[in-house]
Amino acid sequence: MRARPFLKWAGGKSQLIKEIDKLLPEELNQGKINRYIEPFVGGGAVFLYIAQLGKIEEFFICDINPELILAYKTIQKNVEDLIKLLSKLQDKYLSFDAEERKQYFYQIRSQFNLQRQQIDFHTYYPDWVERTAHLIFLNRTCFNGLFRVNSKGEFNVPIGRYKQPKICHADNLRAVAQILKNTQIHYGDFTASEAFVDHRSLVYFDPPYRPLNKTANFTSYSQEIFDDSSQLRLRDFFRVLDHKGAKLILSNSDPKNENLEDNFFEVAYAEYHIKRVKAQRTINSKSTRRGRIYELLIRNY
Repeated sequence: MRARPFLKWAGGKSQLIKEIDKLLPEELNQGKINRYIEPFVGGGAVFLYIAQLGKIEEFFICDINPELILAYKTIQKNVEDLIKLLSKLQDKYLSFDAEERKQYFYQIRSQFNLQRQQIDFHTYYPDWVERTAHLIFLNRTCFNGLFRVNSKGEFNVPIGRYKQPKICHADNLRAVAQILKNTQIHYGDFTASEAFVDHRSLVYFDPPYRPLNKTANFTSYSQEIFDDSSQLRLRDFFRVLDHKGAKLILSNSDPKNENLEDNFFEVAYAEYHIKRVKAQRTINSKSTRRGRIYELLIRNY
C-alpha cells in the first residue's frame, strides 16, 4: 500500500510529482542527502512520495494551519482509534437519505467550529482523535473537497453532492502513520524549519500560490494572509537556506498565464533556475475555468 494524502487539498501536488521527480538533485541518489524538510506540508503529496523512495530517513514537516498539524500528529500517535471512529462516521452517513446527510453534515460542521476554542492545539490528548475524524469527514463530504476557513478560523465549505463518498481509507491511514514514525511535525511559520536545515538537506517549498488574478485568489487554508510581501519574505528565507548549502525546490503559480508582462518571480528569483511545467487547474468552482496552465518550479541547483 503506497501512502497517499489523507485529505483532499486545494493546490495539492500529486499532479506535479512526475515533474518534481525529474528535478530531484543527484545527491539524493548518491546518499549525500539525509534529511527532507517541507515547511508548507499541506496535503503532503510530495512529502509522502519522497519518503517512499527509501533514500532518506529523517523528515521534518511544518504548516501554519493548526487543524492540519493536529491531524498529522493524531495519525502519528493513534491511527487505530481514528480509523474506528471514521468507520462509524462513514457507516452512519451512508445509511442516511439526502436530507438526513445534509442535516448530519451541518451538525458535524457546527460542532467542529464551536469546539475550536476548546482545543489545545499544542498538547496531544484523546479528544484530538474526534477532531481529526471530523476534519476528514468534512473534507470527504464537503463541496469540491476543499479546506477553507473564514477570518475567524471557522470551516465554512458547504456540503458536496457525492453519492458514495469514501470517508475511511484505513489502509492508507496506516501507511501514512508508518511514515510519520520517522517525522518531526511542527506547527508554525515556514521560518521555523531553519534550525533543521544543513548542507545535507533537501527542502521543498509549496507556499500558498500567488493569485493569477483578483478572482483567482484562494489563500484561505488558514487565517494567515500570504500576499506579495510574504512571497518576498519567503524568497529571502530561500536565500538563507541556499547559503547553508541545502538543495531547494519551490513551486508557485506562473503569472504569465494571465499577464505576459508580469515578471514577479523572474525578478525575485533571478539568481536561480526557473522551469515552467504544465499543471491542471482544479480550484475554480466553474468547470469551464479549469484546464491546463503553467506553474513554476524554482531550484538553487
